[in-house]
Amino acid sequence: MKLLIKQRVFSWTDSYDVYDENENKKYFIKAEWLALGHRLHIYDRNQNEIGLIKERLLTFLPTFDIEINGKEIGSIQKKFSFFKPKYEVDFNGWRVEGDFLEWDYDVYMECCPVIHISKEICHWGDTYVIDIADPRDELMGLILVIAIDAANCTEG
Repeated sequence: MKLLIKQRVFSWTDSYDVYDENENKKYFIKAEWLALGHRLHIYDRNQNEIGLIKERLLTFLPTFDIEINGKEIGSIQKKFSFFKPKYEVDFNGWRVEGDFLEWDYDVYMECCPVIHISKEICHWGDTYVIDIADPRDELMGLILVIAIDAANCTEG
């Protein structure tokens, strides 16, 4: 299954619309206006908040805590690397590896790929396609992509 994430270009804060394979709006992500750090809220199509990504302050590299339905499930931290972006993912037993240009990412559970994330170029704002092997990983995969985008934005 696939999700398409489109960042809203003309918005005061980071906002994303998320569509399913049939181009139906499925989720909405909106950032709080904060002077320091990111705080991104994930809403379903009925405007119910179902997830939260909170940036930890005073860390050397970008680190984000992740909540689903009010329960903290783990974190993601960008790791120092020279050629390929790497992230320490502390939830769901996943690990993430990115390509040199930071456009494509693969998510693994042990040695098996579970999600492929690709950034589409030549669009207004960031646009990502998430290819998810198991539909049960949809929300976790979506939150992971938004956290990676926020980490890259924070660092760069």
